[in-house]
Amino acid sequence: MRTLIAAMALWPGLALAQQAVTSAAPASVAVTIYREPGRAADAAFDRGWLRGYALVTETRDVDLPAGPATVRFEGVAAGMLAETALVRGLPAGVAEQNLDADLIGARNLYARSFGRPVILRHTDPRSGAVVEEQAVIRSGLDGAAVIQTRDGFRSARCAWPDEYISYADLPAGLVAKPTLSVQTRAPAAMHGRVTLSYLAWGFDWRADYVLTMARDGRHLDLAAWITLASSDDTAFAGAAAAVVAGKPEKQTRGWENRFGDDQSLSFTCETAMPPPPPPPPPPMVEFMAPAPVAAKEYIVVTAQRRAPVMAQQEALGDLKLYRLPLPTMIAPRAQKQMAFAERRAVKVQPFYKGTLQLDEHEDQPLRQALRLNNRKAAGLGLALPAGHVVVLEPHGATTLPVGEGRIDDKAVGEEIDIELGEATAVYLAEADGRQRDDARAHDHIAAVTNGRDQPVIVELAIPLDEGQRLTSPSHPLTRKNGQPLWRITVPAHGMARLAFRVTDSA
Repeated sequence: MRTLIAAMALWPGLALAQQAVTSAAPASVAVTIYREPGRAADAAFDRGWLRGYALVTETRDVDLPAGPATVRFEGVAAGMLAETALVRGLPAGVAEQNLDADLIGARNLYARSFGRPVILRHTDPRSGAVVEEQAVIRSGLDGAAVIQTRDGFRSARCAWPDEYISYADLPAGLVAKPTLSVQTRAPAAMHGRVTLSYLAWGFDWRADYVLTMARDGRHLDLAAWITLASSDDTAFAGAAAAVVAGKPEKQTRGWENRFGDDQSLSFTCETAMPPPPPPPPPPMVEFMAPAPVAAKEYIVVTAQRRAPVMAQQEALGDLKLYRLPLPTMIAPRAQKQMAFAERRAVKVQPFYKGTLQLDEHEDQPLRQALRLNNRKAAGLGLALPAGHVVVLEPHGATTLPVGEGRIDDKAVGEEIDIELGEATAVYLAEADGRQRDDARAHDHIAAVTNGRDQPVIVELAIPLDEGQRLTSPSHPLTRKNGQPLWRITVPAHGMARLAFRVTDSA
């Protein structure tokens, strides 16, 4: 009781009737998208189950009456986390807020119409005429849809497979757009500009890189794209978009109940005869996720082949923010690509890499790799978000893909190694692994064979267990990540050998 009296003292106008004010759409909107926590940066989207999130910031104009009012912000994200909503600009702040996200759909219409009159319509197969019949819904969504007519009770769509339900009015509580409503009050009638910010699930982004090798094999052209994806039902037109690279900590509470809700309506018929077989499924369309009832499907690609306007990189603490320079449409249940970076004549070092397993006596595969130095002097020099990589090489008058890989988040000044496919013409073999008279020492000979028409660079890591020591190498070795590394140039159609000894200290 004391709490109620205190609340009425702070908000005396709330005891009066609330006046409703509706903001149909924002005047401007900014959407900053974070990657799905845990998804590999080069992994493809599951467009029907996006689990990244976005910070949405909307600017809205409202006309407030004097006294208490309920302000309805229509068209917010369907995946809004209402507990994160923050409204700035109201003269007396917010006393209460509610997210109305029960959208109009087949399932919601049926569930909210229990005990209400409806119209059943079907086509008479003999006359072709549309037949209407009054009925009342007498069951929930689970199991058969029980309908009561003047002739008794039956299951919908069992007597007439083409039967559908027509509703006379819209049940209370259903909305055409996701809506956030807040209660506030104003000392006098006024026009105000407010800012609404909130987190929403159902978004994601990824970076994609296309590397086109030059004919000299020592340079490449880099083109990078940012792909934005949304599984939300709300469109954000003319949005100032940005993406954040890195791995900020984000709790996943609440998202699992906000996605995957099937708004379609299916019926189960209780009959003695088996139902007819379903019609064949429609042809599969690659990369297209099924849209819910009354939702459109968009795929938008924005590309500028001449002088593309690139994303601008900004520091965000230990993270990197990439701001897209042009306003864009983030369409519902859609994805789109925008140019992120372009660099020409970037220095590159192709090489082969592998790991020598000392207890393996068969040929061991090597992997093709490219090494970039992320500095301006090498033609690059920009922070690169993790993403998927496709490598093209010139072949005659065209270019052909020769491999795919990935890069991790890389800062300026870091070395970038991109592993591609398994090598087919360059391989590693351990020719010998003899034990010496001293049981703690073993002599090894490793051989690398090059079947290509040009010399290749090979980097071979030699992992040692704790207490082991490598001595007497026949070629100078370096170290990487605390382990010995043999780096050698193998001539065309040639072989290189390394002899060394491994001693156990125990």
